[in-house]
Amino acid sequence: QVQLVESGGGLVQAGGSLSLSCAVSGIGFSAYVVAWFRQAPGKEREFVGAIPTNGGTTRYSDSVKGRFTISRDNAKSTVYLHMSSLNPVDTGVYYCAVKLAFATLYDPLQYNYWGQGTQVTVSS
Repeated sequence: QVQLVESGGGLVQAGGSLSLSCAVSGIGFSAYVVAWFRQAPGKEREFVGAIPTNGGTTRYSDSVKGRFTISRDNAKSTVYLHMSSLNPVDTGVYYCAVKLAFATLYDPLQYNYWGQGTQVTVSS
């Protein structure tokens, strides 16, 4: 059974930092690209960033570039999202997802498996 479990969400003040984790089981983790998406109330799910299988050049959306960093530990089957300089527009449910190819990253329909999400709330 494939499982993606996000953790680390919570409430943080604007300007603060927060780190999320995504623990993956049930698949050959090192063969999968892992992405983070987020969804604010009433809005579509938005691509945040993705990391390739070897942890090389990571892709980010323009809205988080320079503030968010994605890393992975293949030995632990875990991906991390470190978020800094947070502001209220970063509020939402954050999801991790996996796919095999490092392409069409922005389309949530291209991903094979998803986690249940973790809430991040940034107060002003």
